[in-house]
Amino acid sequence: MERLWAPWRMPYIQGIGKSDACVFCTAPRENRDRDNLILHRGERVFVILNLYPYNNGHLMAVPYEHVSDCSDLDSETVGELWCLVERGKQALEKAFHPEGFNIGMNLGRVAGAGIDQHVHMHVVPRWNGDTNFMPVTGQTKVLSQGLPDTYDALLPYFSPEDPTNG
Repeated sequence: MERLWAPWRMPYIQGIGKSDACVFCTAPRENRDRDNLILHRGERVFVILNLYPYNNGHLMAVPYEHVSDCSDLDSETVGELWCLVERGKQALEKAFHPEGFNIGMNLGRVAGAGIDQHVHMHVVPRWNGDTNFMPVTGQTKVLSQGLPDTYDALLPYFSPEDPTNG
């Protein structure tokens, strides 16, 4: 029998270090963007890598405002949210050349929201064959790149010096 080791998942499974505080509220208040995986800070919305990604490069655009439903966001925030979703998609295209994307929100716990009190938009790159026997039969997702390397690969595409960032 083959074994796939993923010891970094145990703190998540056990809830070690889990706080009742909203990570989408606390992380931007800290001055530790790399540690918190924040790729970009906008005026009303920031871009962050998902700490527990569905796929390599899985990122999220998150309003600073703590609301649980997108209907509670003002039009300026919604506009910036969508612009940063598109910017994230473009960064992923440049860095990883995915063949498709899943982009969307999970509103409410029953809809799959892991953090259901703070609305956020997922941008998940997809490749042909990225759903293989591991998640289907083994209920295990294999990610081929660590989060620090993913962060380093995407960060230049959020830099103001990148001429393709409009």
